[in-house]
Amino acid sequence: MNNTLEAYKKAIKIKYEIEKEGEYFDFLYSPSRGKLRDLCWLIFEDNPTQDDLNVFKNLLCLDFDHTQKNKFKDQKDKFRPIETFFKGETDPSNIDAINLAAVIVDFQPRPFKKFNEKCRIEEAKQMKSVVKEVTVEIENNGIEKKVLVENEHEESKEVPKKRNSLFDLADEFSKKIVQKIQPEKIIMVAVGAVALV
Repeated sequence: MNNTLEAYKKAIKIKYEIEKEGEYFDFLYSPSRGKLRDLCWLIFEDNPTQDDLNVFKNLLCLDFDHTQKNKFKDQKDKFRPIETFFKGETDPSNIDAINLAAVIVDFQPRPFKKFNEKCRIEEAKQMKSVVKEVTVEIENNGIEKKVLVENEHEESKEVPKKRNSLFDLADEFSKKIVQKIQPEKIIMVAVGAVALV
């Protein structure tokens, strides 16, 4: 999860770099707590989603209410972690501050829970794709070896060396996996491959 949280923060920071030159330039180019608070109010005045309202409530400890702007103005210090995050001065650990930063720059998918779910789904798809590719390649290699063995028998009548197909599978699988996924996931995939065989 920690790698996913780091990816989430990095993606928000990239989105910030794009957005600070856009519509909210005045608020984002040189962010301050007051500017971020005012931008947040503008964003939430424009029909926020329920997820965004939950982020607002979690960080600021109050519900968004159009009639409570003066009470909201007192919340300037809650925007400090977002300000320092955008300026590159700190790496926030408060997930609610990170989620509100995502709202401010309109990063999707948000909040982190949705981003994390999407990452898990993508990883599962990649794993299925890798396993499918390795299986197809192994099947194709088996066919090619069979044809090659038949041709060798016709020409030289030599008996080819027998190899352990489990080692062939592990070798092919490990080559593909190393190219596609992170090292810490190789162990999990290798165990799955052995179980599959």
